Amino acid sequence: MAFYQFTPADREPFGSFETFYAQGSENVNYHDLPEFECITAAGFYWQSCFPGCMPDGEAVGPFQTEAEAIADANS
Repeated sequence: MAFYQFTPADREPFGSFETFYAQGSENVNYHDLPEFECITAAGFYWQSCFPGCMPDGEAVGPFQTEAEAIADANS
């Protein structure tokens, strides 16, 4: 898990998001954790969040690599 700042090409950096790898719901019951309800497949995900705080929205993914997840978050 790592935290990054949103840095879109046309604006100043703002907020933050975290990236993480999940095995998918086949191996772990993420459905017991409401913030991870959308995780159904293994891969990298990103989610709006500040370090030490609860996520702000659902996780987005899966992506093959962390770099793909970061690029999507900044798009």
